[in-house]
Amino acid sequence: MTVLRGASVVLRPTVREDIRTLAAIRATPEVRARWNGGDDLETEIAADLEDSDTRSLTVEHRQRIIGLIQWYAEEDPDYRHAGIDLFLDPTVHGRGLGTDVVRALAGHLIDVHGYHRLVIDPAADNTAAIRCYTKVGFRPVGIMRHYERGPDGTWHDGLLMDLLATELVR
Repeated sequence: MTVLRGASVVLRPTVREDIRTLAAIRATPEVRARWNGGDDLETEIAADLEDSDTRSLTVEHRQRIIGLIQWYAEEDPDYRHAGIDLFLDPTVHGRGLGTDVVRALAGHLIDVHGYHRLVIDPAADNTAAIRCYTKVGFRPVGIMRHYERGPDGTWHDGLLMDLLATELVR
Protein backbone atom coordinates (compact mmCIF):
# COMPACT_ATOMS: atom_id res chain seq x y z
CA MET A 1 0.00 0.00 0.00
CA THR A 2 1.22 3.43 -0.82
CA VAL A 3 1.30 6.47 1.44
CA LEU A 4 -1.93 8.49 1.32
CA ARG A 5 -2.15 12.21 1.94
CA GLY A 6 -5.08 14.23 3.14
CA ALA A 7 -5.18 17.99 3.50
CA SER A 8 -3.43 17.80 6.91
CA VAL A 9 -2.69 14.13 7.53
CA VAL A 10 -0.52 11.34 6.19
CA LEU A 11 -1.69 7.72 6.20
CA ARG A 12 1.12 5.19 5.85
CA PRO A 13 1.37 1.45 6.32
CA THR A 14 1.62 0.58 10.00
CA VAL A 15 4.92 -0.96 11.09
CA ARG A 16 5.90 -2.76 14.28
CA GLU A 17 7.68 0.35 15.56
CA ASP A 18 4.28 2.12 15.69
CA ILE A 19 2.67 -0.43 18.02
CA ARG A 20 3.71 1.07 21.36
CA THR A 21 2.48 4.56 20.43
CA LEU A 22 -0.77 3.24 18.96
CA ALA A 23 -1.40 1.11 22.05
CA ALA A 24 -0.90 4.18 24.26
CA ILE A 25 -3.46 6.11 22.21
CA ARG A 26 -5.88 3.20 22.29
CA ALA A 27 -5.46 2.98 26.07
CA THR A 28 -6.69 6.54 26.66
CA PRO A 29 -10.08 6.56 28.39
CA GLU A 30 -11.79 8.33 25.47
CA VAL A 31 -10.61 5.78 22.90
CA ARG A 32 -10.93 2.77 25.17
CA ALA A 33 -14.59 3.64 25.75
CA ARG A 34 -15.19 3.22 21.99
CA TRP A 35 -12.63 0.52 21.06
CA ASN A 36 -12.91 -2.62 23.11
CA GLY A 37 -9.85 -4.57 23.94
CA GLY A 38 -8.13 -6.63 26.56
CA ASP A 39 -5.31 -5.69 28.84
CA ASP A 40 -2.53 -6.24 26.27
CA LEU A 41 -3.28 -3.70 23.54
CA GLU A 42 0.19 -4.03 22.02
CA THR A 43 -0.44 -7.72 21.36
CA GLU A 44 -3.86 -6.95 19.87
CA ILE A 45 -2.44 -4.31 17.51
CA ALA A 46 0.38 -6.68 16.52
CA ALA A 47 -2.23 -9.37 15.75
CA ASP A 48 -4.10 -6.91 13.52
CA LEU A 49 -0.88 -6.37 11.57
CA GLU A 50 -0.63 -10.11 10.99
CA ASP A 51 -4.26 -10.38 9.83
CA SER A 52 -4.20 -10.51 6.03
CA ASP A 53 -7.87 -9.48 5.89
CA THR A 54 -7.26 -6.14 7.63
CA ARG A 55 -5.10 -3.34 6.28
CA SER A 56 -3.78 -0.95 8.93
CA LEU A 57 -2.54 2.56 8.28
CA THR A 58 -0.87 4.75 10.86
CA VAL A 59 -2.13 8.33 10.85
CA GLU A 60 0.40 11.14 11.22
CA HIS A 61 -0.18 14.86 11.65
CA ARG A 62 2.81 17.20 11.69
CA GLN A 63 5.11 14.14 11.75
CA ARG A 64 3.50 12.79 14.95
CA ILE A 65 1.50 9.57 15.18
CA ILE A 66 -2.07 10.49 16.09
CA GLY A 67 -3.98 7.29 15.37
CA LEU A 68 -4.81 4.34 13.19
CA ILE A 69 -7.27 3.65 10.40
CA GLN A 70 -8.05 0.15 9.17
CA TRP A 71 -9.97 -1.22 6.26
CA TYR A 72 -11.21 -4.61 5.19
CA ALA A 73 -12.91 -5.85 2.05
CA GLU A 74 -15.75 -8.13 1.08
CA GLU A 75 -14.65 -9.38 -2.34
CA ASP A 76 -17.62 -11.56 -3.30
CA PRO A 77 -18.62 -9.91 -6.61
CA ASP A 78 -22.28 -9.80 -5.62
CA TYR A 79 -21.56 -7.99 -2.32
CA ARG A 80 -18.23 -6.24 -3.00
CA HIS A 81 -17.55 -3.34 -0.65
CA ALA A 82 -14.99 -2.12 1.89
CA GLY A 83 -15.33 -1.22 5.56
CA ILE A 84 -13.42 1.31 7.64
CA ASP A 85 -12.61 1.70 11.34
CA LEU A 86 -10.36 4.19 13.09
CA PHE A 87 -9.24 5.81 16.31
CA LEU A 88 -7.46 9.10 16.90
CA ASP A 89 -5.63 10.55 19.88
CA PRO A 90 -8.12 12.54 21.98
CA THR A 91 -5.68 15.49 21.98
CA VAL A 92 -6.51 16.06 18.29
CA HIS A 93 -10.28 15.56 18.48
CA GLY A 94 -12.42 18.42 17.25
CA ARG A 95 -9.94 19.74 14.67
CA GLY A 96 -11.39 18.13 11.55
CA LEU A 97 -8.55 15.63 11.30
CA GLY A 98 -10.89 12.64 11.53
CA THR A 99 -12.81 13.92 8.52
CA ASP A 100 -9.53 14.40 6.66
CA VAL A 101 -8.39 10.85 7.50
CA VAL A 102 -11.67 9.21 6.46
CA ARG A 103 -11.90 11.29 3.28
CA ALA A 104 -8.33 10.36 2.26
CA LEU A 105 -8.90 6.63 2.71
CA ALA A 106 -12.40 6.68 1.20
CA GLY A 107 -11.08 8.42 -1.92
CA HIS A 108 -8.31 5.85 -2.23
CA LEU A 109 -10.68 2.91 -1.82
CA ILE A 110 -13.03 4.32 -4.46
CA ASP A 111 -10.49 5.71 -6.96
CA VAL A 112 -7.74 3.08 -6.75
CA HIS A 113 -9.50 -0.10 -5.60
CA GLY A 114 -12.79 0.56 -7.39
CA TYR A 115 -15.17 0.03 -4.46
CA HIS A 116 -18.61 1.43 -5.19
CA ARG A 117 -19.74 1.24 -1.55
CA LEU A 118 -18.04 1.74 1.82
CA VAL A 119 -19.38 1.05 5.31
CA ILE A 120 -18.52 2.26 8.80
CA ASP A 121 -20.23 1.41 12.09
CA PRO A 122 -19.77 3.86 14.97
CA ALA A 123 -21.47 3.43 18.32
CA ALA A 124 -24.99 4.83 17.96
CA ASP A 125 -24.30 7.40 20.69
CA ASN A 126 -20.96 8.58 19.26
CA THR A 127 -22.28 11.85 17.86
CA ALA A 128 -18.82 13.28 17.12
CA ALA A 129 -17.87 10.29 14.94
CA ILE A 130 -21.23 10.28 13.20
CA ARG A 131 -20.86 14.00 12.43
CA CYS A 132 -17.35 13.36 11.06
CA TYR A 133 -18.47 10.54 8.77
CA THR A 134 -21.49 12.51 7.58
CA LYS A 135 -19.16 15.33 6.44
CA VAL A 136 -17.43 12.81 4.14
CA GLY A 137 -20.78 11.67 2.70
CA PHE A 138 -21.67 8.62 4.80
CA ARG A 139 -25.38 8.21 5.49
CA PRO A 140 -27.14 6.31 8.27
CA VAL A 141 -28.54 2.96 7.17
CA GLY A 142 -29.95 1.79 10.47
CA ILE A 143 -29.39 0.92 14.09
CA MET A 144 -27.79 -2.42 14.86
CA ARG A 145 -29.32 -3.25 18.22
CA HIS A 146 -27.06 -4.58 20.97
CA TYR A 147 -24.28 -4.62 18.39
CA GLU A 148 -21.22 -4.64 20.62
CA ARG A 149 -20.34 -5.25 24.22
CA GLY A 150 -18.88 -2.22 25.95
CA PRO A 151 -16.04 -2.17 28.48
CA ASP A 152 -18.68 -2.25 31.22
CA GLY A 153 -19.97 -5.61 29.92
CA THR A 154 -23.31 -4.30 28.68
CA TRP A 155 -24.49 -4.38 25.08
CA HIS A 156 -24.62 -1.14 23.08
CA ASP A 157 -26.23 -0.18 19.80
CA GLY A 158 -24.22 0.58 16.68
CA LEU A 159 -25.12 2.72 13.70
CA LEU A 160 -24.47 1.24 10.28
CA MET A 161 -23.52 3.97 7.82
CA ASP A 162 -22.63 3.63 4.17
CA LEU A 163 -21.24 5.75 1.37
CA LEU A 164 -21.72 5.20 -2.34
CA ALA A 165 -18.82 6.26 -4.54
CA THR A 166 -20.91 9.01 -6.13
CA GLU A 167 -21.66 10.48 -2.67
CA LEU A 168 -18.08 11.05 -1.52
CA VAL A 169 -17.65 14.68 -0.49
CA ARG A 170 -14.22 15.59 -1.77
